[in-house]
Amino acid sequence: MRKSFLQLHIAVLLAGFTGVLGKLITMNEGLIVWYRLLITAITLWILFYATKRLQKISMKDMLQLTGVGFISALHWVFFYASIKYANVSIALVCFSVISFFSSFLEPIINRVRINKLELLFGLMNVFGIWLIFHFDTTYKLGIGLGLVAAFFGALFPILLKMKMTRINMQTVLTWQMTGGFITLSLVMPFYLKVFPVATLAPSLADFLWLLVLAWVCSVIAFQFAMNALKKLSAFTVNLSYSVEPVYGILMAFILFQENQVLNKGFYLGTAVIMSTLVLHMLVLRRDNRKEVEVSV
Repeated sequence: MRKSFLQLHIAVLLAGFTGVLGKLITMNEGLIVWYRLLITAITLWILFYATKRLQKISMKDMLQLTGVGFISALHWVFFYASIKYANVSIALVCFSVISFFSSFLEPIINRVRINKLELLFGLMNVFGIWLIFHFDTTYKLGIGLGLVAAFFGALFPILLKMKMTRINMQTVLTWQMTGGFITLSLVMPFYLKVFPVATLAPSLADFLWLLVLAWVCSVIAFQFAMNALKKLSAFTVNLSYSVEPVYGILMAFILFQENQVLNKGFYLGTAVIMSTLVLHMLVLRRDNRKEVEVSV
């Protein structure tokens, strides 16, 4: 059990590190995501094909997972754009607003009643973002991009979860990454026409960081999370991933000294969001205990 907890928190830490990598890699956001998907998709095909973990799926499922892959690719493009136009801390705080979008997207898609408490927590997160924007409009474009990233970040896991009822996680992830790469490749010529770059090839330093992003923060982190899920409850895993922005912001403070360029609005807004996170965690823990008692 202790090993599973360790693997889980390493996976969460690596997920938080992706924001730092978005700052370290000098390429624009579109190319970062394109290379990440390329390297990750190739690696997953080799890894899961060799270990015979890939299921045969229908063409309909392939196309649907490709569409979900495109949504996840958009999430990452807007997330890294938020970092480029603001900073890591702003992008990760905006990432926390995923809970707001999830509070109404999931009920709408699954056709169930909206949880008013979850919606309230989501609105509190939005209020936290408003505080940041109200006190400092310097990062308004980065905040806007971060909120769009949060919307797509809330949408694609809901759609993936629907597929996981019939298809194993390895197959879903492989086709998600592959579909994201294919669809992003189709729009990249138009993207690069609007946002031209001097070269498409990454520098040696960028390439090494891209390998870290794809292999360590994607493939290895996924494996750690999968191994942890075998021993721990889904509740524990989801609860642990909620602290991902905290890890990322702390790393940004240490590595880039972003705390020196952020004003009181950021800290007020972040305090509201983190307080909401703690309250949400307490409510989830209470509900989980009730479910356990009922099942016993």
